[in-house]
Amino acid sequence: MLKRLDKIRFRGQKRDEFLDLAESPNASDSECNDDLLMKPRVSLKDAEELRDPAGPGSISMAAAIQDYQRTESDRLNEVKGHLEIALLEKHFLQEELRKLREETNVETLKQELEKERSKRVDLEQKMNEILKTSSKLWKWLYERFGVYIEDFRFQPEENTVETEEPLSAKRLTENMRRLKRGAKPVTNFMRNLSALSSWHSVYTSAIAFIIYMNAVWHGWAIPMFLFLAILRLSLNYLIAKGWRIQWSIVPEVSEPMEPPKEDLTVSEKFQLVLDVAQKAQNLFGKMSDVLEKIKNLFMWVQPEITQKLYIGLWMAFIASCLLPYKLLGFIIGLYAGIKFFIIDFLFKSCPKLRDKYDTPYIIWKNLPTDPQLKERNSATLNRRPVVARGSLGAGVPSGIGREEESGRAYSTKRGPFHEVFNLSENERPLPVCENGWRCCLINRDRKMPTDYIRNGVLYVTENYLCFESSSSRSTSSKKNKVIKLQDITDIQKYKVLSVLPGSGMGISIATPSTQKPLVFGAMIHRDEAFDAIFSQYTKIIGAGSPWLF
Repeated sequence: MLKRLDKIRFRGQKRDEFLDLAESPNASDSECNDDLLMKPRVSLKDAEELRDPAGPGSISMAAAIQDYQRTESDRLNEVKGHLEIALLEKHFLQEELRKLREETNVETLKQELEKERSKRVDLEQKMNEILKTSSKLWKWLYERFGVYIEDFRFQPEENTVETEEPLSAKRLTENMRRLKRGAKPVTNFMRNLSALSSWHSVYTSAIAFIIYMNAVWHGWAIPMFLFLAILRLSLNYLIAKGWRIQWSIVPEVSEPMEPPKEDLTVSEKFQLVLDVAQKAQNLFGKMSDVLEKIKNLFMWVQPEITQKLYIGLWMAFIASCLLPYKLLGFIIGLYAGIKFFIIDFLFKSCPKLRDKYDTPYIIWKNLPTDPQLKERNSATLNRRPVVARGSLGAGVPSGIGREEESGRAYSTKRGPFHEVFNLSENERPLPVCENGWRCCLINRDRKMPTDYIRNGVLYVTENYLCFESSSSRSTSSKKNKVIKLQDITDIQKYKVLSVLPGSGMGISIATPSTQKPLVFGAMIHRDEAFDAIFSQYTKIIGAGSPWLF
């Protein structure tokens, strides 16, 4: 609009450029008439004065008057010009205001604004109602489930330090009895399974075999085991209610319970602590052996053993990917039944067959423990290198043989095992005593002090009991003792000195060639040695031989 006004702005006497005021839409009729009347008046008067030179005034006065009239006319024209400009500005401003009103439509905007305000008020009312109902709902939920919600609140874990009880002989004995009572159901279950596998009761094992194979054939193996578990729990419930139900394949042997003594002497307390410590030592030793063997199996300590497990796992994985699960379950169940009822029975009845073909048993027996690995490594380092026969140069050490890698399993300090005791090469120490048990041999038939007691190492093989003397003067095998297991007539745990507390640290072995039993005393692992000799002897003699304990 300002640009438009700038175009029409002017100064001076160019009256022809002015718009006629009568054409202006806002100019009044009176203003136009006055302007039109004033124009001829001024012109006539001026003309008359100019035309009449003999006027009443002088020429100078006439010139002054004429100049005054001119200045007045100029001012009047300037005022008219400003007035016309103001009228035009007013006109243009009114036009712009009208256009803006038409474009913006203020009334419509006011109506829409009122509608939005009413909607906002309605929404606020609805939100207040919803908040009131939701607060009631949250209050009801918290009253119902607030206790359970509080249980899921995360809290920092508290590190509580349990107070350790002081060492007490009575408490130690009670804990060992508790452990024995707690493990009794597991030991009874394992014993019944072993009796079922070894056909201790022919009728029971036959019935169990038929039922199991029938269940596997029809795909009911898992339901059968679940049913047996439910049946066992039902029997336990009846037993807890007072029913006298006792069923076992192997008759249970009730051990006499010694009543705890209140007043014990110092020697009795010492003996009690020794007995409990010995049991705990043996128990922890067996557990450690099992755990270490499992660890060494998976850590490739014996690569040839772990390789079998590795190949077996790959075969099982491929079979599980290719075969349907129903067929795979049938194959596994069928193999488990034949293995448990038939193959294990043959292996238990024929130990030599088991040593050759029972792969799991061979793997487990050959797995070393950490102490055995340590002793083998130390023995390997201390052993002199063997020079190859064909080497004529600087003497290159040949590779260590398979038998030498096993440490003292097949050799002793004085040479190969079978050469020291003049036995066949097949006679080797059992895995439980591959390093031997340190002890002293007491031969009560001899009277000389040098022959009465000899220190050495005791070994047990499949058929012999071998004692290697450690005397420095005995370079030959004359002082070594070899006893055939079939010739043993009696074996007992023996206590050399009765004044010492404990059950003793010796083993008494009677043979037809000796008048008095031979005593292997001062054995730290006496119970372990006795169990190994006794189990090997029963395998050789059979299960019908009388034993005196």
